[in-house]
Amino acid sequence: MYIPPHFKVTDLHWLDWLAAHDSFGTLISTVDGAPFATHLPVLYRRDGDQVTLTGHWARPNQQWRSIETQRVLFIFHGPHTYVSPRWYTEPQRNVPTWNYATAHVYGRVKLVQEPAALEQIVSRLADQFEKGAQSPWRFADSNGSQLLRGIVGFELLAEQVELKFKLNQNHPRQNIDGVIAGLSQLPGDDARTVVELMRGTLTDKPKNS
Repeated sequence: MYIPPHFKVTDLHWLDWLAAHDSFGTLISTVDGAPFATHLPVLYRRDGDQVTLTGHWARPNQQWRSIETQRVLFIFHGPHTYVSPRWYTEPQRNVPTWNYATAHVYGRVKLVQEPAALEQIVSRLADQFEKGAQSPWRFADSNGSQLLRGIVGFELLAEQVELKFKLNQNHPRQNIDGVIAGLSQLPGDDARTVVELMRGTLTDKPKNS
């Protein structure tokens, strides 16, 4: 990923934040010599510098069949929003751009096909996304053995992490304040979250770390 120095982040607490913000990402590998992407949720775990992502495919998805021989990429898509040059002090000297936060996680995949391990993956994903539901779905209440035959699990052990938080750090304070004011007038969670990031500082740990 292209990361100018202004936008490079190295504190893995911000990876924790991105994974908590939105764990539905994109897993990219090669199938039959061409790029291939699957969009899926993952379970995120970090122990010091070691990051592990866990999830599963539908068994008919051909991505799993050759993935163990490759170095793959998983992308966490963080908040993002359009930035208008009209919010800068000199709009005529600037162009439209986009502010965003994202992470690229590179590593190797190990397939998970044992029924007990697959059950754990499905159960933990359900627990994560059913949290707060009045009557949450539970794997134990389902036709488990039939469900598990239809999926293939994985563990992605990260070898490299790239974090990019593009938040107008390369602009003077007046422009940053102008963008914050402009975005504050827009609807939507992404614009609000980008404003919160711009008001904070990437030298501090995020609130949910």
